[in-house]
Amino acid sequence: MSPALLSPVVAGRTVAVRVPATSANLGPGFDTLGLALSLYDELVVQALPEGELRIDVTGPGSDAVPRDESHLVVRAMAYAFEAVGRRMPGIALTSTIVIPHGRGLGSSGAAVVAGLLAARGLLAGDVEFGPSLLLRLATELEGHPDNVAPALFGGLTIAWMDEHGPQHKKLLVHRGVAPLVFVPEFVMPTSVARGLAPLQVPREDAVFNVSRSALLIAALTQSPELLLAATDDKLHQNYRAQAMPDTDSLVRALRAAGFAAVLSGSGPSVLVLADGPGRRLEAARLVASVTDTPWEPLMLAVDFKGGTVRDYTEDASQTSTRAS
Repeated sequence: MSPALLSPVVAGRTVAVRVPATSANLGPGFDTLGLALSLYDELVVQALPEGELRIDVTGPGSDAVPRDESHLVVRAMAYAFEAVGRRMPGIALTSTIVIPHGRGLGSSGAAVVAGLLAARGLLAGDVEFGPSLLLRLATELEGHPDNVAPALFGGLTIAWMDEHGPQHKKLLVHRGVAPLVFVPEFVMPTSVARGLAPLQVPREDAVFNVSRSALLIAALTQSPELLLAATDDKLHQNYRAQAMPDTDSLVRALRAAGFAAVLSGSGPSVLVLADGPGRRLEAARLVASVTDTPWEPLMLAVDFKGGTVRDYTEDASQTSTRAS
């Protein structure tokens, strides 16, 4: 075996990973803007002898999560090890699902980022995973950077592609912005929702969204009072409304009452960007009064750190010692 393909990871090495939920698009910023939110998937990954794989997943929707090499976190780890010419060890993965699946809160992007960060942690001291490499690998796995960029870096991110691959710019969000997410019981697969957006749109709609996207950056970073106008959209939400009538009705009711409500990602959750905690409470009361559809309100903050990984080996060893 070539030395370059030998795994440098000692069995027993353990890392803990934490990745935030994200909301992409934010209305007009289709496939470009994303926001990290204070709702986290946390997992622990331990290196095992090569060939072994143990996966323990709990939480809502965990019954549908695979327990083999097709698990998205494991796939992302394997992709990262291969990309840097290292052989992946066996893996023990323990996680609890917190970010709801199929609700437009970036669960698949979070899983991809979690796997890449786990690989980064296990290979620390041997291979350096810089921001550019992490974003490139995450985008290759996820298909587009609007969710993975805020999951990696936190805050408000602008993501784009150029001849060098995916790029991003992180911006700090005005402290007056108070996110609120309404999560329904039903799901909407991202692949289905993306297929509803047209490949071509009228020129005036494109110009409309360019203006609103520019305004949205100003609203989120400097002038939250402009959020209602800044979150208007003509590129994708109206086209997706036909598949999510309850979501569409809720967005319309909130916007009619003056709240900056949009699809979270491709739905079906609804994101409200309130200009203050008081307005956020008003939005929650309004939703409770105008719909019979169960919506779980999540009062969240903007996450500014993004995904993190830390060495957990000593903590895991102490836990094992106490248990014995």
